[in-house]
Amino acid sequence: MSNILDTKSIDLSAMRHSCSHVLAQAVLQMFPDAKLGIGPTIDNGFYYDFELPRTLIPEDLPLIEKRMSHIVKQNQRFVSKNEPTAKSITFLKKINQPYKVDLAQELKKTGEKEISFYENVMQDGKVVFVDMCKGPHISSTSEIGPFKLTHLAAAYWRGDEKNAQLQRIYGTCFATREELEAHLKNLEEAKRRDHRKLGKELDLFTFSDLVGPGLPLWMPNGAVIAEELETLAKEEEFRAGYVRVRTPHLTKGELYEKSGHLKHYKASMYPPMKIDNEEYYVKPMNCPHHHMIYSARPKSYRDLPLRLAEYGTCYRFEDSGALFGLMRVRSLQMNDAHIYCTEEQFEEEFLAVVRMYLKYFEIFGITQYVMRLSLHDPSGLGEKYVDEPELWKKTENMVKKAIQHAKVPVVEVLDEAAFYGPKIDVEVWSAIGREFTLATNQVDFAVPKRMGLTYVNKDGQEKAPLVIHRAPLGTHERFIGFLIEHFGGAFPVWLAPVQIRIVPVSDQFASFAEELRLKFFDAGLRVEVDSAAESVSKKIRNAEMMKIPYMLVVGEREQKEDTLTVRNYATKTQDVFTFDAFLGKVMKEVKGRVLS
Repeated sequence: MSNILDTKSIDLSAMRHSCSHVLAQAVLQMFPDAKLGIGPTIDNGFYYDFELPRTLIPEDLPLIEKRMSHIVKQNQRFVSKNEPTAKSITFLKKINQPYKVDLAQELKKTGEKEISFYENVMQDGKVVFVDMCKGPHISSTSEIGPFKLTHLAAAYWRGDEKNAQLQRIYGTCFATREELEAHLKNLEEAKRRDHRKLGKELDLFTFSDLVGPGLPLWMPNGAVIAEELETLAKEEEFRAGYVRVRTPHLTKGELYEKSGHLKHYKASMYPPMKIDNEEYYVKPMNCPHHHMIYSARPKSYRDLPLRLAEYGTCYRFEDSGALFGLMRVRSLQMNDAHIYCTEEQFEEEFLAVVRMYLKYFEIFGITQYVMRLSLHDPSGLGEKYVDEPELWKKTENMVKKAIQHAKVPVVEVLDEAAFYGPKIDVEVWSAIGREFTLATNQVDFAVPKRMGLTYVNKDGQEKAPLVIHRAPLGTHERFIGFLIEHFGGAFPVWLAPVQIRIVPVSDQFASFAEELRLKFFDAGLRVEVDSAAESVSKKIRNAEMMKIPYMLVVGEREQKEDTLTVRNYATKTQDVFTFDAFLGKVMKEVKGRVLS
């Protein structure tokens, strides 16, 4: 297969979509009774879903690839045609493709008169494959660049666990062999850094069937990371003038009806509990509770801005098929705060949140990010968005003006705003280029008025404040999942669950190791002694497997000379320090939150 293509003339997305059709054709050759699902493109690749007579195994992928390569070399043309909907349904039933029939019947319900197909046509005009598809495609299979089938997965038809479970084959395709190999190398690195894999190996978190799906349990090591992040957030928020509050995990449904959240978020909320003839919900968000704290005492303009912060635990009923490690869960601890301010104060408060983002990016070594300004779609007023067209226009202009003044680059996106106002969502890329939606900065012009929140202005008039909803670190769950992959489990010293492990070379030096542990412990460091009945080399390997930043091997020389032999995980070097010199080095890294 040639890897020399005119990359300027090839639409990469269309090429990958065409490759997914070649995959479907190859699978049908291996399994003539295969039932086809869908085969869309995704970031850097494609997939196709199948119902098959047996379960595929990884060893099947090279066999399918071989058939795909043969199809590519045949230079089959992609030819589109449209057929009347009724005729299309009859045809799909005839060739026994029930999932395509399902899709076609849905199109019929929406009033579609015709359905689009693509045929794979040989050079002699023979049609060898046909698929219901809107396209686009490239001209022929010979234009498909180097490809690779990467892995298998299970997927419910239409993403609904009540439907049949299909087998999904993932693949990737690039214009050149070099691009493909670079991508495959990146995939291998992503597997190595997968937060689910590392979370288990480093004893950070676990899930239990008895607790329930999507409800993570933090192990001691993971709890350390969560608490360090919370300490960081508290320090930054204290410095920025926030005050901390606490709210309960459940409330009457009446609160969410009044705030409007019940109408817009009920599908993502756990079912209500009936108590004393009242419906109670576990909270999916903190904002209505914070509004009640705001309204507990009268406010004047002199009390604003008021910044209420909480690491509150929220619960959202995510579909079980969408749950994914720590990235999508049902129990989440939010780095949440709400800023109540006047219109005059808005720009500075909004930009202060943006500056907080940028400081966190520096602390965690996040160099690639984009801020998405999510705007409303006027056609959704009254249903998806509060029906206040003038306030939407005014508030969105305020956000745009603030962003322009700060010279912060943003990408504007239509129809992704919160129901109560525009927002900025922050997308970041990890060290290996994986994308995450991390944080949010939302403006609420509607709910304060709806909840009866007021302050008295300089002229003695009652006004509704603006509210900024912000969560610069998102949730513990998603952010820690990101950090695991970003650092590959090798956390900087300040964030590492265990910062120092002491390895005595024999039991003879156990008491010396314990003396050192207590000295480090008194300095506030997380340190442990490996006193297991194992060889020193095995203990060293164990410490490296746990990615502990510093390992101290202590024996007769160290005890006699009052020195420390220090192995550095990050640099893979070994040096000798005095106790005071090493302690000073580590404390500087911890207090300065150095990236290492």
